[in-house]
Amino acid sequence: MDIGAILDLDPLAIAEVVLRTAVIYFALLIGLRVAGKRELGQMTAFDLVVLLVIANSVQNAMVGDNASLTGGLAAAATLLIVNWVIGQVSLRSPAVRERLRGVPTLLVHDGVVLREHLRREGVDREEVLQALREHGVDDIKKVKAAVLEVDGTISVIPAEAQSSRTSARVRGIRT
Repeated sequence: MDIGAILDLDPLAIAEVVLRTAVIYFALLIGLRVAGKRELGQMTAFDLVVLLVIANSVQNAMVGDNASLTGGLAAAATLLIVNWVIGQVSLRSPAVRERLRGVPTLLVHDGVVLREHLRREGVDREEVLQALREHGVDDIKKVKAAVLEVDGTISVIPAEAQSSRTSARVRGIRT
């Protein structure tokens, strides 16, 4: 067993793995962002298969011919570091955070379904009605607001919910 082949400490080979991994990270980030919030909120069997196939295909693209332990560790470390950096930048920059995470979208307002918002977000009426039932609301007319959150879940505020005002300015909700 050749320990040198397992570790592969060639700096150029490791730099290539780091670069490939960073490119794949950003490509997947953009792809998931373009796919929309709803894709993140619920996973079907089809989504799981796609996720597994993507994971396998990008693994090869990240490490290329470098099947060494060091190459794998460099790819993993790159993913963790880039993810941490993106998180830190998002915390400090609302504009970057909005671009990366998106903004919540109003789907129902005062019992009225906003069909254009549903179409834009790729959500159908049945998904909204399911979310209402999950929140214990049996009639859409009893909804003050239903919001598609950035994580793909749907929040529901019943019409009888108490209102409260905040002095803080709320930014970024798509109406």
